[in-house]
Amino acid sequence: MKDKQPVIEYNNKKYLRIPVKTHVVQKNDDIVDVVKKYTEAIVKNDDIVFVSEKVVAITQGRAFFLNEIKPRPLAVFLSKHVTKTPIGIGLGIPETMEMALRECGVLRILFAAAVSFVTKLFGRKGDFYRIAGYKASSIDGPTPNTLPPYNRCVVLGPNEPDRVARKIRDSVKAEVAVVDMNDFGGNVLGTSKGIIDRKMILEVLKDNPLGQCSEQTPIGIIRAVEE
Repeated sequence: MKDKQPVIEYNNKKYLRIPVKTHVVQKNDDIVDVVKKYTEAIVKNDDIVFVSEKVVAITQGRAFFLNEIKPRPLAVFLSKHVTKTPIGIGLGIPETMEMALRECGVLRILFAAAVSFVTKLFGRKGDFYRIAGYKASSIDGPTPNTLPPYNRCVVLGPNEPDRVARKIRDSVKAEVAVVDMNDFGGNVLGTSKGIIDRKMILEVLKDNPLGQCSEQTPIGIIRAVEE
């Protein structure tokens, strides 16, 4: 957790964030087995285990090398008009846009692009991803600082994150959240039970304690600190 404090305060309570280092997870790994292997000696009662959505997606076979993706002309055209942000590539390259077309459907992406074009004229931003939906916004493109070999991959969002969280919970005997965090914020995509405080999780993880480069820490633990 370089340059980040291990303890953070939220709502007058302190929480310890424990990054958990793993091997380089591959698509033939079982995410339940991976989380259990690396957390069973650490996790305590009342802890919350949080898992990166990217590592869940990888174990579901949803990471694709760039040379496996053949963008259609429409993907090339649309990618040129994507607004670049500090968060990452998004759909700003033909390969990620191609995967968005496959995941969301051509009509939905075209409709999102058309609405976004109009609303940007009035100074409004973000409509493309609001209309295209989670499957588009969760696509991660390749970046130089990403852990190899995934610095050459497009990774889609995970399937059924709630179900995955429940399966992991049954194995590690702690509540689980599947999260999509970056240095600018994030989302809780799935939880092992509906009453988990998602706002608390987002606030406790708002500085992205797992990192998003080559830390090799796709799992973490949130633990309330006793005063």
